[in-house]
Amino acid sequence: MTEPLIGVTTYLDQARWGVWDMTAALLPAQYPRLVRESGGLAVMLPPGGPEEAAAVVARLDGLVVAGGADVEPVRYGAEPDPRTGPPARARDSWELALIDAALASGTPLLGICRGMQLLNVALGGTLVQHLDGHVEAVGVIGRHAVKPVPGTRYASLVPELAEVPTYHHQAVDRLGAGLTASAHAEDGTVEAVELAAPAWALGVQWHPEMGEDLRVMRGLVEAAGR
Repeated sequence: MTEPLIGVTTYLDQARWGVWDMTAALLPAQYPRLVRESGGLAVMLPPGGPEEAAAVVARLDGLVVAGGADVEPVRYGAEPDPRTGPPARARDSWELALIDAALASGTPLLGICRGMQLLNVALGGTLVQHLDGHVEAVGVIGRHAVKPVPGTRYASLVPELAEVPTYHHQAVDRLGAGLTASAHAEDGTVEAVELAAPAWALGVQWHPEMGEDLRVMRGLVEAAGR
């Protein structure tokens, strides 16, 4: 059996390696590791023009929208909070186009942290621009418990209360069209969202790539294989 091809979004940033100091398409190595360990083949997707998104998605079996910068508030009709990070407009445009293409084509989709928030925004939802208690310290991955909602796709993958790696200060506010909240933190924060079958579209607020639990990514890879 051929392993499903899973595209993972990257971001452009200034980077140094060897004698070089230039703009690079970056992705933490934990993402392709998690895809490989879950049975897929990972391919990095550097930011491109939104008009290219449908052609890119057409060559994939599954799509992961990775974590990263805050979504620009104008995307969901809000004024920026002082604690919201600087905009990443090109990345927002590219990844929203990828999400739209995946949903239109029925390509299995997993949004991680920012990716979950973008999925919600793509479907007309809004975000809480700042919340406390979900970042242990700057640059430090924390952990907290996430409780699944019975009967959801997420609960079928992870049926128990689970400790997850977390690093975020924004969250889903109003749910986008068709989305269901499928997990919550102890403080009520929405920690996972999903679309109903037959679509396979799931977003998680935490960072599964920073842990050892393969179940969420394996769910995507298995759906991509079908």
